[in-house]
Amino acid sequence: MFTKLKSLLYNNEVRAILFQILAVVVIAYFAYQAFDNMMLNIEQRGIRSGFGFLNDEAGFAVNDNFFLEYSPASTNLQAFYVGIVNTLIVAITGIFFASVLGLIVGISRLSSNYLIRKMATVYIEVFRNIPILLQILFWYSMALSAFPSPKNSISFFDSIFLNSRGLYLPRPVEGVEIYLVLASFIIGVVSYIFIKRRSNKKHDDTGIETNTTPYFAGLVLLLPIAVYFASGAQLEYPVLKGFNFRGGVDLSIEFFALAFALSIYTATYIAEAIRSGIESVDNGQKEAAAAMGLTQTQSLRLVVLPQALRVAIPPIINQYLNLTKNSSLAAAVGYTELVTIFSGTVLNVVGQAIEIIILTMLVYLAISLVISLILNIFNKKMQIKGK
Repeated sequence: MFTKLKSLLYNNEVRAILFQILAVVVIAYFAYQAFDNMMLNIEQRGIRSGFGFLNDEAGFAVNDNFFLEYSPASTNLQAFYVGIVNTLIVAITGIFFASVLGLIVGISRLSSNYLIRKMATVYIEVFRNIPILLQILFWYSMALSAFPSPKNSISFFDSIFLNSRGLYLPRPVEGVEIYLVLASFIIGVVSYIFIKRRSNKKHDDTGIETNTTPYFAGLVLLLPIAVYFASGAQLEYPVLKGFNFRGGVDLSIEFFALAFALSIYTATYIAEAIRSGIESVDNGQKEAAAAMGLTQTQSLRLVVLPQALRVAIPPIINQYLNLTKNSSLAAAVGYTELVTIFSGTVLNVVGQAIEIIILTMLVYLAISLVISLILNIFNKKMQIKGK
């Protein structure tokens, strides 16, 4: 019996399993002790536990509220939703502009024009090496100084106003008409995607390229506008009352400062990913494109970039995730996203740090996983068939 036990202990596979079991038991023990100690401290200090606080009245106002109905009489759960929406808006805005700027700068880094190439290099080296928090504070201070007061707002068609507190836009009045406009927009987008796919298939089969820009303009832009005027949809215009504008949609100056800083900072890393992707494309591909009579623009768009993106997309995914997580620095300028509202104001009022921090972490985890999933699907579609 002892001999069999000794032989088992000297077996590498058995020892590996035993060590893993021992590690799990030790970790579980310390986790249980930590949780038990936490619950004991909560009970001794009289701190309420659980998620019942979500149904309590929030009791505070929120400056940035784009879509959801919210007031100080709303619940903490509603404040939680507002924080999620504001986080998503600034993340999506930042991702879009960072992608466009990063693509332009990345291509410019390899330009044959000396001035353009050096300007792109200086941009990357400057903004990549300054901490993002300092950039957010800098652009926020610049915005406060550069724009006029509400009474002296910059006006566009007497409907759109820009001042040191933000950008004020007309808001569609909720009703059947606005839902018709939204439905027409969705139909236009779906129809354009279908047309674009048919065009790509035709190009793959026959080599004939179809210009789909008129379809995009007609279906995605002109169709909703036509439905808007035909249905008689109403708009709520911002009006100056007292020291600020009331009504319409308010895009705060904090939102612009945060989105702008995140965009130009993240664009530096995206630009380098694009540049490395372009440089990874074999020179023979570029020479073959030139031999076929393609211009430099056509060669870049049809030959180089599709291959470069296969290399660039994985690091770009990381930058999208970093941008989303960096949006939590909004507390520095007072933009009311998830961390500012929920892990800041609600936490200070309620005091249930564990539940609030766990919910906040789960939201960021979910957003990051969704972004990663979408881009990984796109990355898989970009792979060379048969690989």
